Amino acid sequence: MRVLVTGGAGFIGSHVVDALLERGHAVRVLDNGHERAHAQPPVADARTDFVRGDVGDAATIERAVAGIDAVCHQSAMVGLGVDFGDVERYVYDNATATAALLGALHRREFAGPLVVASSMVVYGEGRYRCAEHGIVRPGPRVVAALERGDYEPPCPVCGAALEPETVPEDAPVDPRNVYAATKLHTEHLAFAFAREHSDARVVALRYHNVYGPRMPRNTPYAGVASIFRSSLERGEVPKVFEDGGQRRDFVHVRDVAAANVAALEHTTAHGAFNVASGVPHTVGEMAAALCRAFGAPPPHIVGGYRLGDVRHVFASTQRASDELGFRAAIGFADGMREFATAPLR
Repeated sequence: MRVLVTGGAGFIGSHVVDALLERGHAVRVLDNGHERAHAQPPVADARTDFVRGDVGDAATIERAVAGIDAVCHQSAMVGLGVDFGDVERYVYDNATATAALLGALHRREFAGPLVVASSMVVYGEGRYRCAEHGIVRPGPRVVAALERGDYEPPCPVCGAALEPETVPEDAPVDPRNVYAATKLHTEHLAFAFAREHSDARVVALRYHNVYGPRMPRNTPYAGVASIFRSSLERGEVPKVFEDGGQRRDFVHVRDVAAANVAALEHTTAHGAFNVASGVPHTVGEMAAALCRAFGAPPPHIVGGYRLGDVRHVFASTQRASDELGFRAAIGFADGMREFATAPLR
């Protein structure tokens, strides 16, 4: 296939490009080389057709989609950002740019597979069970409770403690920050395109906490793994918010790339899929594993919170396994040992 990878010079995108080339596909990369993801302009892989430009630019995207059989849309602004003042940038980079891509594909009557990068943040808080009331959905986190150090969400019916469970793809969506809202909008736009083009197959991959080589360093737009790794490289001990007990699923970037290739090469897969390791760990455990592998003192648990964060969210991987044949191959311990000394951007 001739595959367009938007954001193909970035963290996840570059690994997707590597995996596609290894499978013998022809790859065109579209990347604007933005400073949020690149300390210096990206160097084009000689094996790819590299287009430098913005997905949202009409002339650029028309050139990028010409002659393409499949699209892997990785370009996005990620993370929580600095504050709500980033809202316009997030909407442009994630939603408006996706609309520009889909418009260009529509004009070319594109019918090949389209894989879009989504995120577990579309779920908001994860899935919780109350011993008395079954599956419940906690409301937004309460500032007063967070200030007291009460980080666990209570049952919205009786106030009892809840047990977090894996989140399946059919769980209700509840985006709780700007980034989450734009990723859900990306999904909605892509599936609207699929309804207009019945021959087009669309897959949204809901990434959980991706980590690994080539993560950007020293930026508020990176994930927590990159923030901790950047601290270690500066000679600082990572500072872990809350009590460190937040549960996440940390999935290696090469596994994420493999999931993208599986989705592109599958002949019938359609819809949303969790991309995760299937084995949750706490943020505190992740920080401690990085510190050990780096040879640094243990992390500092500092309390506090980020209001846009959620407490627990980790995935069911059954659908990706059953329908895509995807299973993560890189274990947490091995992945963190590699990441502790892997080059960052």
